[in-house]
Amino acid sequence: MTLRVCRARVAQSLRGPSSARRFHQDHGSFDYENFYQSIIDEKKKDKSYRFFRSITRTQDSFPYARCPKTGKKVNVWCSNDYLGMGSNPSVIKAMHDALDIYGANSGGSRNIAGHSPLVEALEASIADLHKKPASLYFTSGFVANEAALSTLGNELPGCVIFSDELNHASIIQGIKNTKAKRMVWRHNDLAHLDSLLASVPPGAPKVIIFESVYSMCGTVAPIADICDLAEKHGAMTFIDEVHAVGLYGHRGAGVIEHLDYTAHQSGRYDGTGKSLMDRIDIVSGTVGKAFGTMGGYIAGSGAFIDMIRSVARGFIFTTTQSPAVMAGALAAIQYQSQDDSDRIALHRNVTSMKRTMAQLDLPVLPNPSHLLPVMVGDAELTRRVADILFNEYDIYVQPINSPTVTVGTERIRIAPSGAHGLAEQQVLIGALEEIWVRLDLRRASEWQSEPVWNTSVSTTRQIWTDEQLGLSPEVATV
Repeated sequence: MTLRVCRARVAQSLRGPSSARRFHQDHGSFDYENFYQSIIDEKKKDKSYRFFRSITRTQDSFPYARCPKTGKKVNVWCSNDYLGMGSNPSVIKAMHDALDIYGANSGGSRNIAGHSPLVEALEASIADLHKKPASLYFTSGFVANEAALSTLGNELPGCVIFSDELNHASIIQGIKNTKAKRMVWRHNDLAHLDSLLASVPPGAPKVIIFESVYSMCGTVAPIADICDLAEKHGAMTFIDEVHAVGLYGHRGAGVIEHLDYTAHQSGRYDGTGKSLMDRIDIVSGTVGKAFGTMGGYIAGSGAFIDMIRSVARGFIFTTTQSPAVMAGALAAIQYQSQDDSDRIALHRNVTSMKRTMAQLDLPVLPNPSHLLPVMVGDAELTRRVADILFNEYDIYVQPINSPTVTVGTERIRIAPSGAHGLAEQQVLIGALEEIWVRLDLRRASEWQSEPVWNTSVSTTRQIWTDEQLGLSPEVATV
């Protein structure tokens, strides 16, 4: 049951006079607390209620953490700090230095007292990373997407926004906050997108919004083909690279850089050619995942960025991020743009794990990215899997259930890091195999008939090729 359905049931109960009295006190006022509790009770009843597991990350022990209740050491396999940059010495030093120089607070919004050479340097670094004329930094990736899309949709006259059905909640919210017409296209379905684009008058402003890596299934967008359709129909392209920046590309600029990997690595691309990076109009990203700090951003043309800066309420009315956080983000981008060893180590581990888990018929949803969504298909069972891993194997993964994913496709999402070596991989995969036998859970071969399972996608073929990683298929298993 989704949260929307849950709310609908509660709303329905209010329509009848007898049920409505349930939420009214003797003096006639609405019983707010009882109403809140009814929503929580519904979530607990359908087993989609979310329990937060408290862990204590420590700077010197990535990817391990401590359980504050028991004190035991746990291996974290679900962090978005993919490269451990939150513990990187250069990032920590930059943050310490900035704290000593600037203090803790930025002084206000960018329009008042929060603009500084530090944020200018960060935005210049982001723009250079994505080979765009300009960028704009926000306090979070959610705010960046919402502000950019709501502004585009409201300012472009007669705008139509085409959104992939699996787009992130921040994208959906940004579109909802506009006057623009929205058309949702089936996930990665180019024929459907083409037909929707063709249904709109040629002269109407059009924005195609999609993600490079979809975080709950690990699938990757057919970016070049989407660009072809955008050029055919006169549409703008807006790509969310939140789960890709730092992890893909010679300099860590994301999937659109990685798909021209050889040209960027060799230096043959000098910015004058028509690379995939040139064909994308707007990029959104974050420094809160692979870059290990906090905040989101957009990058694009100078006029576009200036318009967002001048109009977007989510930018204008928000206090600027702490100088220490911005300094750490700048250090992380600079570090990763000059050294690809962390992302190579991560993707070697990903390749190794996917091949081993495929041999064991463990149900890793097929995808070519760094993510390992392991399908369970039941909210209560997913919670049991996570509890067994934590309590018996000292492994932390978080259950993923509705409304993040649809009911019946609940899963755990494993996110390996470069620090998860062969010994750690063997413990996790061995634990999963034992749990799947113990609970008699469905195997990959049993999931293949389900709509969520794309049999046309290889289980083990990745964006990072064996050649790029210095691997041979024969030895890349646990």
